[in-house]
Amino acid sequence: MNTLQEEEIKAYQKDGYIIVRNLFTSEEINILGQTARTDNEMDQASTKRDDGEGNAVRLALWNHPGDGIYGMFARSKRLVDRVEQLLGDEAYHYHSKMVLKDAKVGGAWAWHQDYGYWYQNGVLTPNLCSVMIAVDQATVENGCMQVIKGSHTMGRVNHVLSGDQAGADMERVEEAKKRFELIHATMDPGDALFFHSNTLHASDANDSDHPRWAMICCYNAASNDPYKDSHHPRYTKLDKVNDDQILIVAQNSLNQSQAAFADLNAEDSSASSLSE
Repeated sequence: MNTLQEEEIKAYQKDGYIIVRNLFTSEEINILGQTARTDNEMDQASTKRDDGEGNAVRLALWNHPGDGIYGMFARSKRLVDRVEQLLGDEAYHYHSKMVLKDAKVGGAWAWHQDYGYWYQNGVLTPNLCSVMIAVDQATVENGCMQVIKGSHTMGRVNHVLSGDQAGADMERVEEAKKRFELIHATMDPGDALFFHSNTLHASDANDSDHPRWAMICCYNAASNDPYKDSHHPRYTKLDKVNDDQILIVAQNSLNQSQAAFADLNAEDSSASSLSE
């Protein structure tokens, strides 16, 4: 079933996030993990940013989902149909990224809202949704995502550049922590965290012996088409695919590079794009 229950939609509207457990099977996630870890193009295209504490934050970002393994996840009906329920509109692919938080060296992400960045791209409203798909187990020890429950109701918070990352105004963040609950979004491989573009979120450095890789797919509502061009796409029709296409493409594309990273450019490496 590719739809959310009414109580899940209400929880998202109230809390600014939901976690859907076992959205993808272990076989599918193993394919995604193996593809990413053996993808030389992704490795070469990944960008590092200092987190201000001497640890490296590494990720690879692309705008268009394509026809490979990454695209099959980002275009899968079980994912996009749920996003469209949350947006109340047709969804299009804004961009995707692979967060490569390696053991012992994976850096932290400062507190931020995605719309704190995307506002600058000519997106008029925060009707965007991101989905983090856990490739590895996400624990407190390896720097899982943290969210401030209900913080999306605060609206857009000012963001300032700190080191190589742009973060939310920490005075506001600290006050938000006093009024809203801080959640550690622990996940097993295959779980998916859906979160609102105004939800404050962050993650600690990975000081554990275990990597914490994740794929994040970001979607904008078709009616929220940006009024100007930026380094992320304006409305582009998203062709959804049946859920079985992940395994079919994997069988047909063994040992081949699965995504076109040609969209990466200097703008994509800006602090406005590099976020978890």
